[in-house]
Amino acid sequence: MDTKELKPYFNIIRDNLYNNYQGMFREAGGVFTYPFLTPGSEQYVDALWDWDCWLSNIAVRQILLERNDKEESIRALEYEKGCILNFLNWGGMDGWIPVCVYRGDDIKERKPKNIYTENMHKPVLAQHAAFVVNLCGGDAEWIRDKFYFLQTFLNNYRNHHRHRCGLYYWQTDAAIGVDNDPCTYYRPAGSSGSIYLNCLMYKELRAMVYLCECLGLQEIGTHFEKDAKELKAAIQEHCWDERDGFYYSVDLNLHPVEELRKGHYARMPLHGGQPRDWDCLIQRIGVWSGFMAMWSGVATDQQAERMVKEHYCNTDTFNAPFGVRTLSKMEKMYNVRASGNPSSWLGPIWGISNYMTFKGLKSYGYEKEAKELAEKTVRLFGRDIERFGALHEYYLPENGEPVLNRGFQNWNYLVLNMIAWLENNEVIEEF
Repeated sequence: MDTKELKPYFNIIRDNLYNNYQGMFREAGGVFTYPFLTPGSEQYVDALWDWDCWLSNIAVRQILLERNDKEESIRALEYEKGCILNFLNWGGMDGWIPVCVYRGDDIKERKPKNIYTENMHKPVLAQHAAFVVNLCGGDAEWIRDKFYFLQTFLNNYRNHHRHRCGLYYWQTDAAIGVDNDPCTYYRPAGSSGSIYLNCLMYKELRAMVYLCECLGLQEIGTHFEKDAKELKAAIQEHCWDERDGFYYSVDLNLHPVEELRKGHYARMPLHGGQPRDWDCLIQRIGVWSGFMAMWSGVATDQQAERMVKEHYCNTDTFNAPFGVRTLSKMEKMYNVRASGNPSSWLGPIWGISNYMTFKGLKSYGYEKEAKELAEKTVRLFGRDIERFGALHEYYLPENGEPVLNRGFQNWNYLVLNMIAWLENNEVIEEF
């Protein structure tokens, strides 16, 4: 089906999303000092979620652009800023910020006893702030008073979630966004050097550089610039697999070499003749988030070429009739049955994995493949709205049947940004 034949779906999608997007807007009250955006379906009602509100915001801005309603666009800014400011209300010297916030929350009850052994807000807070600041023409004064907390947030990650090899890791497998990614799910604590997490962090550090520039804090920005360069080098060194031509997560669950030099083995350490000199082991598990190395700009042009030819285009692994399988079909863990808590990322099609892979393809110049993926996503969502009057959380790869959670809005709305690109219209981009 070519783009012209998809135009009826363009209209179906636009009509539905234009009529329902305001369901994402929530007013201040309770623990929320500011109005904010929620993912917008019944399962996520009246809660502020980390990467969800960021990605929903990008889609909402596409709607506001297309509707050309200046008054509504100005009003929406308070909700967009509120997403970031509500999270930063939880900030402090320790840098801990939660993954999600509910209206009736109490910070004393929600905060873990040991914040350094639990996951926290994903590294997308600076990216969200940078997106809104850019909308405001570079005006970042609204965040100046709380910018310290954004710095302590990144300091927390740097000092307590970063391995000596330079990669960041999850503390546990809870609330990681891609719930049951086998590289993290049911793995030992602190063992997962997730490619997904590290690509988000690289973009987060770049966003901090931009925010520092907007606030006249360039001298601080040089530190984040240095961290970003070092992280990019670490991802390329440890996560790229030359054999397979793909980016993978890594296993950090290795006994420290230093322990071998202590105690009983002090005189002749176990394996003392040649201790290991590698910091991690690559996990050759085909997960869609490997394509985030293209979305984030970490991959080299040569690496991107191999990823597209050998993996994106491979129908035996990722390429499915309705998008990108979240887990390669060749993995033993591949499973598309319905699952909630965790939501299933073991193969089903998600709107966000389609979108981020699409953005990576587009940014590296693979316009034919980007067009194919955008059209698949339009067909998937257009059929869903046509038949059920709403979107769902995720779908079967082969026939596009919805699996779970009718009425899911959230990042699914990014299909509008894909449509705008297909029509050569102005497109709202994330930072």
